[in-house]
Amino acid sequence: MALLNVPVVDIAPFVARDAEKHRIAAEINRACEEIGFFVITGHGVDPLLADRVFAASRAFFDLPAEEKQRVVRPAPEIGRGYSAPGAESSAYSRLNITPPDLKESFTIGKVDVPDEPYYHCAAAGHHFARNLWPARPANLASAYADYYRAMEDLSRVVMRLFALALGLEEEYFAPRCDKSFSVMRVLHYFDLAAEPLPGQLRCSEHTDYSTMTLLRHDAEFGADGLQVQNRAGAWVDVPAIRDSFVVNLGDMMMRWTNDRWVSTPHRVLNPPRERAMASRRMSIAFFHETNYDAIIECLPNCSSPERPARYPAINCGDYVRERLRRQGTFKDLERAVFAD
Repeated sequence: MALLNVPVVDIAPFVARDAEKHRIAAEINRACEEIGFFVITGHGVDPLLADRVFAASRAFFDLPAEEKQRVVRPAPEIGRGYSAPGAESSAYSRLNITPPDLKESFTIGKVDVPDEPYYHCAAAGHHFARNLWPARPANLASAYADYYRAMEDLSRVVMRLFALALGLEEEYFAPRCDKSFSVMRVLHYFDLAAEPLPGQLRCSEHTDYSTMTLLRHDAEFGADGLQVQNRAGAWVDVPAIRDSFVVNLGDMMMRWTNDRWVSTPHRVLNPPRERAMASRRMSIAFFHETNYDAIIECLPNCSSPERPARYPAINCGDYVRERLRRQGTFKDLERAVFAD
C-alpha cells in the first residue's frame, strides 16, 4: 500500500557509524517515491541551534517595519535579506495565480564564501551575493551562520543517503554539490488581524526548486498548517516532532530521477478565524542546491527504453533564478497574464 502520510525515519545508525545504511536508504527511497516528504530524527544536530535562530528571528520580526526595510531583499532573484508581507506569492513560481502569501521572511546565503574565481566570476551571478545583516538583534548574524553551517553538514549526510537509495555510489552527488549556493530562510507567519482574500494562504501551493529542503518547524513556534498533497490527491498534515527535520524533495531531484521521485505540492493553511490573533508561526527552511553550473539530467539508472528521459538537461543556477524571479515578481506576471 502506498504511503498516504509523511513517515518518520531515524537516521542515527547511519550518522553514528554507517550501520544499517541500506535499510535506512530503502525507507527513504519509499518515502521519496510515494509522497516526497519524510521526517528525520537521530540527525545529530545540536537542538540549541534552532532555539537560537527562533529567538533571534522573533526579535527581528518584532521590529518596526521601517527598521526591517533597511535590509530589504535587493531583487526577486537575489535570495538575501528581508521580504515584507505581500511581497511574494509562492504559487506564481509555477505560474498559478493567487493573492500574495500571508508571511514575511529573512534569507541568507552561503556564510563562508571562498576567495576563489568560481564564487565571484560573472557566471556566478548573484548566487554568492553578500549577506545582509540587521543592526538588531545583535546575535542574529552569529545564530544564522552557525545554523547554516550545520545544515550544510546535514545536507551532505542526506545526499549520501539519497545516492544509496537510488542505487548509486554513496558519494555520487558530492562533486556536484561541493560548491553549493544553498540558502536559508526563516519564515514568519504573523497573526492575521484581517480576513484573508479569497484563495489567500499563509503560503500558497507550490513545489520547491532545489534538490531538497530541510525544514525545522517546532510545535512551540506554531507548527500547525503545513500540508502536503499525497498521491491520492488528499492534503495531509506534516508532523512536528521535537528535534527533527522535515525533508522534502525539490524539482531538481524529481528531474534527476526522471519522476521516479516526486517533488510534492505543499502549502501552509491559515488558522481558523477564532484563533487568528493567537496563531503566530515560524519555521526555518534550508534549501539545498547543487553547484550553480551543475547540469541536471536523467540519472543513468532512472531511464529505460520503456521509460525514456522526460526532461531536457538544464543548468541548475539558471533554473532556480527563474523560479525565484516568478515568485517575487508575481504582480508583474499577473498584469501580463490579464493583458493577453
